[in-house]
Amino acid sequence: MDFTDVSLTALRVLRAVADRGTFTAAAAALGYTQSAVSRQIAAIERAAGAELLERRRDGVRLTAAGRLVLRRAAVVLDEIDAAARELSGLPGQTGTVRLGWFPSAGAVLVPRALAALRATDPDLHVVGREGTTPALVRALRAGSVDLALLASAPPFRPPDTESPALVLTTLTERPLHVAVPAHHPLARGEFVDVADLRGQRWIAGSPSGEDRLMGVWPGLDERPEIAHTARDWLAKLQLVAAGCGLTTVPAALAPAAPEGVRVLPVRGGPQEQRRLLLARLPPEPPEPVSRLAAALRATALDLDTPAGPWGGPPVQAPSLAPEPRGGHRLHDLTLEEEEDHDQGQGGQDR
Repeated sequence: MDFTDVSLTALRVLRAVADRGTFTAAAAALGYTQSAVSRQIAAIERAAGAELLERRRDGVRLTAAGRLVLRRAAVVLDEIDAAARELSGLPGQTGTVRLGWFPSAGAVLVPRALAALRATDPDLHVVGREGTTPALVRALRAGSVDLALLASAPPFRPPDTESPALVLTTLTERPLHVAVPAHHPLARGEFVDVADLRGQRWIAGSPSGEDRLMGVWPGLDERPEIAHTARDWLAKLQLVAAGCGLTTVPAALAPAAPEGVRVLPVRGGPQEQRRLLLARLPPEPPEPVSRLAAALRATALDLDTPAGPWGGPPVQAPSLAPEPRGGHRLHDLTLEEEEDHDQGQGGQDR
C-alpha cells in the first residue's frame, strides 16, 4: 500500500496511541478492541515503510518517522473535522483552543481564567481536558491539545526529551504547603515547623509504587504512617477536614480548601518549591491560542500577588518569559494528579 492510500481511521488511531501512550488506553478511548488498534498501526507502518512507534515496557513513544507523520496527520484530521462541522451546519470553530491541565490547576486557576475570558473575549471557545502531566505532554506532542498547564518540581528539568523542545513559560513558583485539620494542634499557628511533621498520619496518593508517597511531606527522616490513600485532591482535603490526617497541597489550592481545613506554609529545612508551567509546541501559536495564554498568565499573576503566606509582603510572580531548555523536571507535586496507569514515570509528577 502506498502511503497516500492511508485511511483517516489509521491516522486517528496513530494520534490516539501517541496521545494515550499505550495501545490499550487508545483502544478504550476510541471504543475499539486492542487487536483492531494493532492492525491499524501495522497497516500505517507498512505504508510508511518505517516503524512509527517504539514499543517499550512502559508503553510506546513516537519515532522520528512517527513524529513526522503525526505532525502532518494532525493538520489533516483537524481540517476533516472542521469540514464535517460545516457540512452539518454547525458554526466553524476558528476561535477554538484545546487546553489541558493537571487537577489542582483546574480547581482555581482554570475556572477563574475562563470566567474572565468569557467577559473579555466571548467569541473564544475553549475545550478543556484534565490529565496527568506526562499524559498532557503526550497530548501536546500528538496535537490533541494546543496548550497545557503542567506541574514541575526541583531540579526543574524539561518535561520530556523529544524534539522540538516544548516552549515553557513559568506562571508561578510557590512553596509547597500542608493541609491540616482546623482542630489539630498544628493549626493554631500561622505556619508549621517541619520538625512537627514527624509522627503525623498522612493522606497519600495512589497505593502503587512511589506514587504512594504523593501527599506526604518530601524528605521526612522517617517512614511515614499512611492513614488513607486517595487519588482525588478533593477527597484528600475532605479526609483532612474529618481529622483523618495531613496532606500536602500546592499553595494555589488554599482558596479551594473546604471548611475545617487550614492550609499552612512549612518552615525549617529546604524550601519545597513548585512551578506551574504553561506549555506549547513551537513555532509561534495562532492568535486564539495566544489570547488564552494571555488570560492564563494574567489570572496566575492575580492569584500570586495577594499578601504573602504569613501576612508579609506580596509574593512576587516569576518572569513570564519562556524557560530555557534544561530547566524543568517533572516530579510528584502533591495531591493534585491522578495515577497515570499507562506510563512508567515512577515517582515523577503526573
